[in-house]
Amino acid sequence: MKPVPAPAPALDINQLPGYAIRRLHQISVGIFLQEVGDLGVTPVQYAALQRVGNQPGIDQRTLARGIALDTSTTAGVVDRLETRGWMERRTAPEDRRARQLFLTPDGQRALAATVPAMLRSQEQILAPLTPAQRKEFMRLLGMLVEENNTLSRAPGHRDAS
Repeated sequence: MKPVPAPAPALDINQLPGYAIRRLHQISVGIFLQEVGDLGVTPVQYAALQRVGNQPGIDQRTLARGIALDTSTTAGVVDRLETRGWMERRTAPEDRRARQLFLTPDGQRALAATVPAMLRSQEQILAPLTPAQRKEFMRLLGMLVEENNTLSRAPGHRDAS
């Protein structure tokens, strides 16, 4: 007969950073979707549209690193955006095996229409904080992301876009 393990300690999950980050992510997505409304863009689709809009001709692997997704998930996002007529893959002139990504005119319009709603959602997320607290929160959040990036299943790559 196996011994009965000791009971797990009683912990307040509200005091755990991982739990708070997950809750904030849920809230962030909810606010984003509420603001974006009928445009029907998800946060991940917005990130892909914005990155490709910033870097026309980017390849799918670089896009995946830039938005911190694995390549197969990124392929699905690009597929959905391509189906909507917002993004297109083109053969790279220097490497016929590589595909470059570009926004279509409809994709450029969708991105332009999404940006104001996205900015409102970001403002709403930070609304409970004072301007100084917002700056400090973003500094600390950036530090946590940067220092823990390699621990992610899909490490991101930060750049100017």
